[in-house]
Amino acid sequence: MSTHIATPAGDDAEAEDMDGLRKTIDAIDEQILDLICTRLDTARKIGTIKAKNGGPVFDSAREALLLSRLNRLNRGPLSTGALHHIFKEIIAASREIQKPVTVAYLGPEGTFTHLATLNHFGRGVQTAPLTRIRDIFAGVDKEIYPFGVVPVENSIEGAVNPTLDLFWESEVQICAEIYQTISHDLLSVAKTLEDIEVLYSHSHAFAQCREWIGRHLPNCRLVPCESTALAAQKALENPRSGAIAGREAARIYQLPIAASRIEDSIRNTTRFLVIGKKMPTRTEQDKTSLLFATHHVPGALYKVLKPINDAGLNMVKLESRPSRNENWSYHFFVDIEGHIEDAPVQQAVDEMNKMCMMLKCLGSYPRA
Repeated sequence: MSTHIATPAGDDAEAEDMDGLRKTIDAIDEQILDLICTRLDTARKIGTIKAKNGGPVFDSAREALLLSRLNRLNRGPLSTGALHHIFKEIIAASREIQKPVTVAYLGPEGTFTHLATLNHFGRGVQTAPLTRIRDIFAGVDKEIYPFGVVPVENSIEGAVNPTLDLFWESEVQICAEIYQTISHDLLSVAKTLEDIEVLYSHSHAFAQCREWIGRHLPNCRLVPCESTALAAQKALENPRSGAIAGREAARIYQLPIAASRIEDSIRNTTRFLVIGKKMPTRTEQDKTSLLFATHHVPGALYKVLKPINDAGLNMVKLESRPSRNENWSYHFFVDIEGHIEDAPVQQAVDEMNKMCMMLKCLGSYPRA
């Protein structure tokens, strides 16, 4: 004897509603796909015009204005972060269909510089991992690569001095800036923390996770590496070791995450710069970076910076570095809000130049 179990009428209605909603989503997806393909076709036509006129494929100013416009149009529930992620990938696909762009970065794959590159240019971009910041500057200077991504400062560890020093001798321009949240994980194939005898990572990562290491791996031998990604590679080879690295490295090298978010500060952020050979156009939300050297006399720095205040400009960064040419002599890096083509900025820079031994505009670019 068979027994029939009746389905409540409400369940049937919900199933019909679910089926209808899924069909609606399918129809919407088809429209989205069709519109994306139309956008790519339009981008290809724009690429043809750019090729004739020598226009850049990557235009950070145009992309910044595009995202800013979409922010204003967004009514929700799409978050700003999700909106940027989706459209950066669409922009990247549009860029690739015009002309593939290769971006050099501080490698290997899985470093935070790699992650910043993908987040800014989109995951479809072609990349070239290089082992030294100097190699990135040289590659862009010689136009082997149209763009490079380099770290310039960390909110905890401070300035990345090799990057600052290379601006002195290089002719590259800053084209964009990227702020990347830095979150460290412990990656290891070991079964327990007690099995870990050696810990690999970059010296900055060790410093940023000092308290966690002291509590959980106090007897571990710390082995510095050139990058967190290289540390992950070493940890993969040694079953009694671990690496402090990011989730991108865990994904790429297929390493289990033994502990998450082990950084001592939740506000750990690194600022990266995109370097190239051409300065972006104005967006009205820009930043200008300057490099200058003053005469070695009392009050020289005050006098050089005074035109910035007189022009009513906001100075957002001031950094000094020892000069390599003379002991106890320094050159300075300053970031101010505005574009070099803005009249107040140009006037201030002209006045500063009169009082400097040397002044160089490193670039005007959209503020992140």
